[in-house]
Order: sequence, then structure tokens, then C-alpha cells
Amino acid sequence: MFDFSTPVDRHGTWCTQWDYVADRFGAADLLPFTISDMDFPTAPVILDALQKRLSHGVLGYSRWKNEEFLGAIAHWYNIRFNSAIDKESVVYGPSVIYMVSQLIRQWSEPGDAVLIHTPAYDAFYKAIEGNKRQVFSAPLHKTASGWMCDMAALEAQLAKPECKIMLLCSPQNPTGKVWTRAELDTMATLCERHGVRVISDEIHMDMVWEGHRHTPWNEVGKGQWALFTSGSKSFNIPALTGAYGLINDADERQKYLNVLKGQDGLSSPAILAVIAHIAAYQEGAAWLDELRTYLQSNLRYVADALNAEFAQLNWQPPESTYLAWIDLRPLGIDGNALQTALIEQQKVAIMPGYTYGEEGKGFVRLNAGCPRVKLEEGVKRLIAAIKSLQ
Repeated sequence: MFDFSTPVDRHGTWCTQWDYVADRFGAADLLPFTISDMDFPTAPVILDALQKRLSHGVLGYSRWKNEEFLGAIAHWYNIRFNSAIDKESVVYGPSVIYMVSQLIRQWSEPGDAVLIHTPAYDAFYKAIEGNKRQVFSAPLHKTASGWMCDMAALEAQLAKPECKIMLLCSPQNPTGKVWTRAELDTMATLCERHGVRVISDEIHMDMVWEGHRHTPWNEVGKGQWALFTSGSKSFNIPALTGAYGLINDADERQKYLNVLKGQDGLSSPAILAVIAHIAAYQEGAAWLDELRTYLQSNLRYVADALNAEFAQLNWQPPESTYLAWIDLRPLGIDGNALQTALIEQQKVAIMPGYTYGEEGKGFVRLNAGCPRVKLEEGVKRLIAAIKSLQ
């Protein structure tokens, strides 16, 4: 029903991934597989809803707290996760990272610590350190059955008096780990035991692949917690801005909203983002399901192509996300040398694993959210770069 195979030229659209690739990689003429947005047009039902709103012609101040928006969110959680949410607990924000940063300031003081599972999304480090908090790390360990968290080591970190918040990425970026219900229950218990509040970033919640279930934090949370997310990854609408979430404690929720409106002047949402979310959650399921099938096929292609050339990798697609977190350590290749080969020889931009912390060294993160023809070219260049170093 939908076309995910035809490339769309994104050059000249002020696109971070294509037009500003030189900001991170030092060269402008690179084929990019970098920041986690997709090279697909969004769902037609969203584009139709946006066109209808634009045709009205008036784009004045608006509100997000309306039954259409709240009802669409509740509907989505019901049909996708069989999960009930309290619509009274919903809050809004311009982005998930803004909301994360705001609660870091609300729930801790400068010098306090925020715990994250590493390797971690690079914006987590920036949000924590930019707010003058410490980063506490709970490293994930790669095993034959997937990425695992040492719960005893996690508790040792949570027990430290300066640890005030656990910032969870669920599903986890960059590893693609999907937390099991048992793991989430254990972490919720440990956080409650040590008086640690939880912020759960669930922006990749719709990109969990067959055999796994995303468990929203509202199903396991204890004590004070927040769940923040957006349709931006699922429906490729990050440029509209706009995110939402749940804060379970009424007083803390009101404190957050007071800052949003009074201190930061953000009470009026980006109305096109509100409309896009309503359309996505009420009418976009068929598009998303077909996209998910395409993305899983893309990830399978990456695995087959890499393993055909380098059998010792035995790389397998992740449990979630369209981000291929590729462990190149079995090949013994220097990460800096690989980046040089990718950029200077192959003219391709693929995120180096060390972007995501010490535990990411030896990995690369390749964004497979694109038409297959682009992905094939990117994987070919990655293989060529690796071979040039062997």
C-alpha cells in the first residue's frame, strides 16, 4: 500500500542528516547513516491532516490539553501495548530531551548524579552534564542471548546517596535492547528501595520487533516516575517538534507544567505536531505496520551482507529500533582508522560507537531507516572500508 523504496532527495531542505553532515564528520559530500530520523515521507494520513489544518489559514496560539489529543494517546497505548493510561497524568513538551532535562533540574541539584545504562544515547550525557549533574554508569554486557544488565552492580550505584535519578532508555539506544517485564520490575523495586526517581525515555517504543514486547513504565513504576515519548521516531515527524509523557505524581506534574508555562513560556504547543499525533495515533497504524516490515527486512539485509563477508561477526539484527549497532571488535580494527577510511575513501558517514561512551568503542551505529537502494550502497562502502584496513 505504501512506497518505502523510492528515494526522496532531502538536499536543500536544511536537513540535519544530509545538509549538515559536515558539522560532525568534517566533509559535506558524504552519504549519511547518522542521526536517527528516516529518509521516508511520513504517513499520508498525517500529511492529509496537516494540509487540512493549513488550509484553515489561521495558525494562532493553541492548547494541547484537549480530548482529541489525550484520547488519541490513550487509544494508541490501548491498541499497541494493551496498556491503560491515566489521561490526567499526561504532560506536553517541545521534545523528549527538553522534558528529560526539565525533570533532571526538578528532581536533583547540581552535583547530584543521574544513572544511565551505557553505551547510551549521546544526548543523555549532554543533558546530565549540561545541567551540572554527574553521570553514573550501569554498563550493559553483551552475551550470547543479548544485552544484559548486572542488577547487583546497578543497585550498588543506586544506593549511593548522590544518585537521585535513573534515566532509562526503553527500548535502549544504541544497543536496541528491549527490557523484559522482569527486568523492569526489578529496576522499579531497586529504585523505590533507594529513593531514586525514574525518567523513562520511550521514544523508540513503536519499533520493537517480533518476539519482543515493549512494556511501558506506567505498568511497573513505583514511587515517583515519568515516562516521556513522542511519535517523532515512529512516524518521522521530528521537525514538527512536540512530545508528551506521563508524570504520575500530581504535585510534581504541576511543578513541571508551571515551569513549562511560567518560566519557559511554552504553554502554546506546536499545533501541527498536535494534529500529526492525533492523525498518527487514530489512523496511522496500517502505515506504521508496513514500515515496520520494511525496516526489519532492511536490518536482515545488513546482517546477511555483513556476515557473508565477515563470518566471524555473526551480527544479528537488534530487538528494536532501525539502528544497526554493529560490533566490529572481532575484526580487531582501529575505530579511528575506520572512520578515516569511511569518510575520506568511501565518502560515507556512519556513527562511530565511541559517540555513545566508553562501552561503545569497537562498534558503529548505522541508521537503516532508508530506502533499500541507499542502504545497499552504504553497507557496500562499510564493507570496503573494513577490507581496506585488513
